[in-house]
Amino acid sequence: MNLQNLGYNFDIAIEAMKQNRLRSFLTSLGIIFGVASVISMLAIGRGAQEEVLDQMKLLGTNNIIVQPVVEQKEGDVESSGGDAFTESSSKKFSPGLTLQDLEAIRTNIPYVETVTPEIIYDTQIIRSGRMRTGKIIGVSDEYFEINESSFELGDNFTDSQVEESLPVAIIGAGIRAKFFSGDDPIGKRIKAGRVWFRVVGVLEEKRISNQQIENLGIRDYNMDIYAPVTSVLLRYGNRSVVTGDDVGGGGGSTTTMFFGRGFAISTSSSSSGVNSGDGNTNEVDRLIVRVEDNQYSVAVSEIMSRMLQRRHNDVVDFEIIVPELLLEQEQRTKNIFNIVLAVIASISLIVGGIGIMNIMLASVIERYREIGVRRAVGAQQKDIRMQFLTEALTICFVGGFIGIVLGIVLSLVIQWFAGIQTVVTLASILISFGVASLIGVVFGYVPAKRASEQDVVVALRYE
Repeated sequence: MNLQNLGYNFDIAIEAMKQNRLRSFLTSLGIIFGVASVISMLAIGRGAQEEVLDQMKLLGTNNIIVQPVVEQKEGDVESSGGDAFTESSSKKFSPGLTLQDLEAIRTNIPYVETVTPEIIYDTQIIRSGRMRTGKIIGVSDEYFEINESSFELGDNFTDSQVEESLPVAIIGAGIRAKFFSGDDPIGKRIKAGRVWFRVVGVLEEKRISNQQIENLGIRDYNMDIYAPVTSVLLRYGNRSVVTGDDVGGGGGSTTTMFFGRGFAISTSSSSSGVNSGDGNTNEVDRLIVRVEDNQYSVAVSEIMSRMLQRRHNDVVDFEIIVPELLLEQEQRTKNIFNIVLAVIASISLIVGGIGIMNIMLASVIERYREIGVRRAVGAQQKDIRMQFLTEALTICFVGGFIGIVLGIVLSLVIQWFAGIQTVVTLASILISFGVASLIGVVFGYVPAKRASEQDVVVALRYE
């Protein structure tokens, strides 16, 4: 069929739609809502994928997290007189999570690229008469690379600052906005607890939603102050050491702190003004382990678990989290949900196609005489078939275009009111429009074929 015939059939289709505007509009409603549903559902699915990717960036790629847990106590209530643990019950000693564990992981486990600690203290952040609660985080200089944090101002800790345990700090974007509004914080001082730090760097803002904080159990990194781990251990106290207070010696100005097989004398850790009596005896609050490739994450985590259990005297007082596996499971769950939504949206398109077929079949009956006249003046069966098929496709095209606009608007409304991230892609638009066109061909062919097969004499006599 040449372009002239195609244009002629298109003109006839448009004229037929104009003569039956209401019927044509009602026929296209199924396509409109079907296309809009497909686009909005795919937008929700794409938004969920983007959210998972954002979570991966927050947690760091190829990372494994090791953190301490409270040992669960078990025992026989009857034999212990109501207490699961008695003085006679044996209990293995565990040193908790320490920097020595970090070195053991770094040196003994293959495929480990680097390891960095986190020592976290809740404290009061003070500057220029302003105060708020916050966290001082003891980290190594590798911490920011592992967490994919970029510097807005300044630079990372130097080797000399770490080795000499200098009171220097890197602040988050939220701290800068709160305490250094309009000022360059580099070189200025800020107080955390009773310790003054000199700011040497400012991190770029990390966009973190309340949902991400709740789901991932992460904190708002923008409101943290980071200091070298050596500085934090020196100025805020080492929780892994045994002090006089721990053994009932009272709160003197000095306490004896035992380091493994040796000992040293130091001032009480409570002098820092930070929470030190919280019962946490772990030297390190978290270890972040980066592997060379995520394919080694599971194997490394298993080896790490066995090694740490051996180092902790068979006391499982730690847990190992592989964020990538958790996020993959979350992604699989969301994919299943998205498939269900897409199927529901596709059903609406199919229903719309059935509506088109029914209306077009009714239109064929109403237009028997028109078909007979065209056949009498020389139109062939293929011409009649193409006429009605073009009309069905035109209805689908118009409905598809309106549905695309409605789908984009609906996606924005869902994001605005429901707080769900939606991303409309060109692929989703092309897919939905293509499906609408396919439905026009499939469900328009039966009426078109029926129209082309009408007997000319019978059609001319039809009233």
